[in-house]
Amino acid sequence: MLTIGLVNTYDKIKVLDAHYRAIARSAPICYAYGYNLALFNFPFDLNVDELTKIITEKTTIGDSGKYLDLLNCEKRVTNLPLPKKGFQSHLGAPVVTTSKPDKKFQINSCQLVEEIMNNKSFLILIGLGRKGLPKSILRFSKYHLDITGNGVSLETCTAIGAIPSTIHTIMNTKYEYSNLF
Repeated sequence: MLTIGLVNTYDKIKVLDAHYRAIARSAPICYAYGYNLALFNFPFDLNVDELTKIITEKTTIGDSGKYLDLLNCEKRVTNLPLPKKGFQSHLGAPVVTTSKPDKKFQINSCQLVEEIMNNKSFLILIGLGRKGLPKSILRFSKYHLDITGNGVSLETCTAIGAIPSTIHTIMNTKYEYSNLF
């Protein structure tokens, strides 16, 4: 199981359009590549059904929220507080996405795909906001992923698209290559 975890680092009290847009943009990516969607630290006092209804009424992104609604109907969206002692294990092993991975915890895309192909589950954490992921999140993860492999910092929505598509491409390439022999 793979999950994209969006960690809100914008306003923690006031709901911004950026919150809704990030969720609406993430949903078609998650749906297309088979990921679940977990929201952390978002300022919503809503359950996922209510949140989905609001977003689908407000957006034209993702076929007017169609993919968020599909994910929600399949119970593949969660809205959780930011954990203080570690992420819930059922979401998978946390993977911090960063352009500056700690060498001790660094994993590249191919290594991550090997783990995925060995049936390991991962929660791929992406910071939503200018500050990226909070430093406190780093201690919850033994994996740090720079999806570019070149230390290039990506804008949040670019990362939301680049990470699953890169992993998907590597998985398909490995699968096709293994079928040649």
